[in-house]
Amino acid sequence: MKHYHYIFAGSGLSALMTVYKMAQAGTLTDKPILLLDSSSKQHNDRTWCFWENGNGKWNTIVSKQWDSAWFHGSNFKKELDFGSYKYKMVKGIDFYSHILSKLTNYSNITIVQQKVIYFIDHDTHVQVNTETENYTCDKLFNSIYNPETAAKGKYPVLQQHFKGWFIKTKTPFFDDSTATFMDFSIPQKGNTRFMYVLPSSPTTALLEYTLFSEHLLPEEEYDTAIEEYLTCLGITDYEITETEKGCIPMTSCPFWKNNTKNILNIGSAGGWTKASTGYTFKNTDKKTEELIAFLEKENDFRKFYKKNRFWFYDLLLLDILYRNNEKGSSIFSAMFKKGKASLIFKFLDEETSLSEDLKVIATCPKGLFVKALLRNIF
Repeated sequence: MKHYHYIFAGSGLSALMTVYKMAQAGTLTDKPILLLDSSSKQHNDRTWCFWENGNGKWNTIVSKQWDSAWFHGSNFKKELDFGSYKYKMVKGIDFYSHILSKLTNYSNITIVQQKVIYFIDHDTHVQVNTETENYTCDKLFNSIYNPETAAKGKYPVLQQHFKGWFIKTKTPFFDDSTATFMDFSIPQKGNTRFMYVLPSSPTTALLEYTLFSEHLLPEEEYDTAIEEYLTCLGITDYEITETEKGCIPMTSCPFWKNNTKNILNIGSAGGWTKASTGYTFKNTDKKTEELIAFLEKENDFRKFYKKNRFWFYDLLLLDILYRNNEKGSSIFSAMFKKGKASLIFKFLDEETSLSEDLKVIATCPKGLFVKALLRNIF
């Protein structure tokens, strides 16, 4: 079996971002690294969005950004003031192409298209089996999410599941300087359901039907919802140029407890997705920075975790939505109706002070959160 210093099981966002930053740090040029994934990453399989203050390190692959956006509650409409923030969109294919082109410059990094089916920590090394070959390594980074891991725990598990249509209209329709961040005016049907509208030009946009709920929908229900929404907007003459769909786990499950001395779970498999929102790109960017710093000092992966108060805030929201899934619209509407979008973004990025936390929390329906607090303390 061929041996590597590091093996990455899965080569999605978290793995590619980690390897890229390892290469940038320049400390691993003499150590062999292997990335294993069943996908070649040669097509656009997803879109990531995130908010950010001004320009950032990923601006070269940002396909579109917006300085403001509309928020629609069930009975109000508000244009959000982003302050110094911008809402940015990165297409999966642009991220993959950018990172993979950079990695070709490093002879110690090998990328193989194989599906990982098994791995185990033998203390002195890690064994990794694919469908066709077996390997060993000193350390393994696993980003292959196993839903059974979260399902076995005591913490609620929701899904952020969605389907998006990239459309092109015959005539100009969209104001591409402003997005629709969340539109809760659509039928909720006992869930937390909303639409995104992300226009990239006056004639093109991504419309995404998104739910925070426990169970997925039949495929046709997503399409019907988008079609009905387009009709309500007055858009009837359009072409669907591309589609995307996905499912992101939303849970405060302590994934870090599954780390071993030589195996570290990263990405969704490591709880890197922001549990209360499902946002992944920005959170992964931060976690990879922490990981690179950690690797310079530590060798035991069981030490890579630091729980903070935001983990508990997320737990309370998920507890509410798990028990009363229809409450999502009223919670997010209260936050954005009463609060400043820029402060909410800062809060969701886990960058606020305690006093700022309290300002955001004060906008939320207090009864729901007090009950959730009592359930999770006693």
